[in-house]
Amino acid sequence: MLAPGIILFVSFMAAPIVYTLFLSLQKKQVKGLGLGSGNRTTAFAGLDNYIASLTNADFGASVWRVLLYGLVLIPLMLGLALLFALLLDSRRTRTTGFSRTAIFLPFAVPAVISSLLWGFLYLPAVSPFYWVFDRLGWDVAGILDSSTVLFAIANIALWGGVGFNMIVMYTSLKAVPTDIYEAAKLDGCTEVQVAWRIKIPIIAPSIVMTALFSMVATLQVFAEPTTLRPLTNSLSTSWSPLMLVYRDAFTRDDIYSAAATSIIIAVVTFAFSFLFLRVVQKRAFGQED
Repeated sequence: MLAPGIILFVSFMAAPIVYTLFLSLQKKQVKGLGLGSGNRTTAFAGLDNYIASLTNADFGASVWRVLLYGLVLIPLMLGLALLFALLLDSRRTRTTGFSRTAIFLPFAVPAVISSLLWGFLYLPAVSPFYWVFDRLGWDVAGILDSSTVLFAIANIALWGGVGFNMIVMYTSLKAVPTDIYEAAKLDGCTEVQVAWRIKIPIIAPSIVMTALFSMVATLQVFAEPTTLRPLTNSLSTSWSPLMLVYRDAFTRDDIYSAAATSIIIAVVTFAFSFLFLRVVQKRAFGQED
């Protein structure tokens, strides 16, 4: 019964990881002018590719940009998702079905499509927002400028990610027994007190899970800046770590350096996830013991 799943995992997950690790320990060796099939060979590189990646200024700058991107995106996305989930779970909310669908719908739009849509909304020449600003006489700087392009990318991810996180939290809220809320109401708790003291602590595991997913997605941001790059000069080919991997592998034909950088990204992602779970495990999952 487990054989199909094991075969798929080994074929499409384990084997590519092992092959990437193998490539990261290799390097291209050129003899003479490098002309001819026998003058370009591969040799064992040891940790040279990893050292080169870690000391690469482009890699350090891309990591710093992604960290700033996460600090802007994750708190806003999780905060809005939690707010919408609490509002939809409130008995005073009307048209819950329509509101839930409207909030979740942007998540169903592929990242490339949403990036194109927002990209044209960001361009002053074609954006209806800048047309309104021009009629009002407002001189608004372009959001794709170097100083604000990070917020432009974060806005696209925020628009598409709030709905998924909201559904996860809202589903957890619907699983809470209503007796707890009724007991709190009899004790004189307001809606805000019920949300702060009962609902949020109970769904803490769901909040932790969505935070973990958001962190992993932030470290792997690729589609949004890559799609917006032709629309602005503010985005380089190494704006994010995965864009750097793509550039090295398919533009510079340095598959070995790209493999080492991708292994570093995977290890850092795992370390962030592990440390995050270790920090919040007792508080979030202590009620399950």
